[in-house]
Amino acid sequence: MSRDQIKKDVSKSTRRGIIHLLKERGGMDVVTLSSHFSLSGMAIRQHLNALKEEGLVTNVEEARPMGRPTKLWVLTPAANRFFPNGYSDLSVSLIHSMKEAFGNEGLDKLLDIRNKKMQEQYLQHLGDTSDILEKLEKLAEIRTIEGYMAEVKMQDDGSLLLIEKHCPICEAAAVCTGLCKNELHLFQTVLGNNVHIERSEYILAGGRNCIYTVRQHKP
Repeated sequence: MSRDQIKKDVSKSTRRGIIHLLKERGGMDVVTLSSHFSLSGMAIRQHLNALKEEGLVTNVEEARPMGRPTKLWVLTPAANRFFPNGYSDLSVSLIHSMKEAFGNEGLDKLLDIRNKKMQEQYLQHLGDTSDILEKLEKLAEIRTIEGYMAEVKMQDDGSLLLIEKHCPICEAAAVCTGLCKNELHLFQTVLGNNVHIERSEYILAGGRNCIYTVRQHKP
């Protein structure tokens, strides 16, 4: 392999790494990106400018308490092609066809069947786990396998956040809100009646992530 080809492969790998990091963490400045990849600010800027020319990233200004605003680099919707999309075109087409063939009532019945199958799979994955944190971490595991890039964070008030950084069924959910409604019910079912769960951020409502806040009922 030639030196030029190796250089191109390294650049491609770095740019993919930047895309995945921005998806994971949201907007980041050049200094933070340089530190993460152990590259100079100039090198990172070259990668970012190349990604910007491809329409994959853009920059926004974030006000800071002191000093000038900071330029943050963020992904554009075009970057979603690097992440699982759940065969969105096919899914949307099938949803429209099911509505036409069976009506909304028939579609709801099909969603119920899907929900029950997912419930069985999730409960099997969670096993006999009773600790709510462990349950959520196992739930995040299976959601990540499905393409949701999920993680769990503990809050200072004792509540827990299930954070999903990507939605592989986003386009399908946009035309079938029952998918998201069923997911919330699904999480409540597999986590048990001793917790309260609510969606506190929603990608389809303009949020960067889908975030579910989970609180355990006090005895």
